[in-house]
Amino acid sequence: MKTSHTLLATLSAISLFCGSASAAVSPLDLVAPISDYKIYVIENVQTLVKDTQAFTDAVKAGDVDKAKNLFATTRMSYERIEPVAELFSDLDASIDSRADDHEKAEKDPGFTGFHRIEYALWEQKDTKEVGAVADKLLKDVQELEKRLTGLTFPPEKVVGGAAVLMEEVAATKISGEEDRYSHTDLYDFQANFEGAYKIVQLLKPLIEKEDKAFYKKADGNFKVVFDTLSKYKKSDKAFEEYSKLSENDRKLLAGRVNVLAEDLSQLRGMMGLN
Repeated sequence: MKTSHTLLATLSAISLFCGSASAAVSPLDLVAPISDYKIYVIENVQTLVKDTQAFTDAVKAGDVDKAKNLFATTRMSYERIEPVAELFSDLDASIDSRADDHEKAEKDPGFTGFHRIEYALWEQKDTKEVGAVADKLLKDVQELEKRLTGLTFPPEKVVGGAAVLMEEVAATKISGEEDRYSHTDLYDFQANFEGAYKIVQLLKPLIEKEDKAFYKKADGNFKVVFDTLSKYKKSDKAFEEYSKLSENDRKLLAGRVNVLAEDLSQLRGMMGLN
């Protein structure tokens, strides 16, 4: 019965946003990929909660080295699901805001979440000031899991989310502003690309129905981006510090991500969600 209600809610939301769209894709066609994407998101947010528990335990124990080692990989689950995680602006601000989002920067009491702890670990090299921040971070990701589990995913946010992730990487993240203390930005990029690619994979049958050449082009551009990023791996699971990339490296990556973003910006129209 619960599954039936979920499908009805998803179909209702899709019908609302598709409305009078002229695309060949019908609301019913989108039910399965949107439902499958929700499963992907829930799996990632569950991993996020588990990993954040281990990360915040290390922070509260004062184990700076362990917390540093866990920081980047813990964040990846959040970065994969940004299009829907950001629907909850209060939690996104609490979990993922930067120092310059706050009046007093690093000294502002409203600066919480991953990046406040990142600052403590890499700049202050001490966790004595962030025990309460760690507690709040864990509580916030648990609340995010609760909200996402109960959410009927807006189809235009899911379909448009692939392009939004790429645009954000190319426009702002490429500067290194997000993980400015740890320089672990490449982990975030990898997760962003994975999250965007998952959306495109789930929509593959519908995209190919509309335009096979478009899917082949987009898939090829994803491969280019993944291959570019793989050049900066130290091992299967570890990336170089982003600060070690040259300005030319960053420009090359940004250019390739922009090409991909331009492709993916067409998805909403193709799915009848504009």
